[in-house]
Amino acid sequence: LSESGVPQLVQPMIWDYAADLDVEGKVHLIEKYRRCGFSKVWFASAFKGATGVNQSLTLIGHHLKNHLQWLKVASNSPTDVLEGIALTGWQRYDHFSVLCELLPVAIPSLAVCLQALENGGYSEKTKENVEKLLGMSNLETETFMR
Repeated sequence: LSESGVPQLVQPMIWDYAADLDVEGKVHLIEKYRRCGFSKVWFASAFKGATGVNQSLTLIGHHLKNHLQWLKVASNSPTDVLEGIALTGWQRYDHFSVLCELLPVAIPSLAVCLQALENGGYSEKTKENVEKLLGMSNLETETFMR
């Protein structure tokens, strides 16, 4: 790869939507990319649409845990390697599948994930900020929103 010149032309994106993604494995993968000559990498997470082909409601806790894991990967990687993170929101698993989680039901998940990334973690204060921003009285992350 380093001899091909590709590392000077592109930046790899590492995708993982798991709530328990392997932090050590991702850090090791980033090190491999660096040895090949890639100076920057991107992460890809999801705030909706990555937990089931016919999912109709968003389980915020799953996506929040994924973003907290990505923060651990970032903190265990060289400070100059991360170019950014793409928060994906899948609408369907393929063009023949039914729609999953429409955007309106996933907005609380998007807000929680963005706030967690912006604040470097998630706390009661972060939860209160999201509730205030969205005009909600009780944000539920471990059960489906009612």
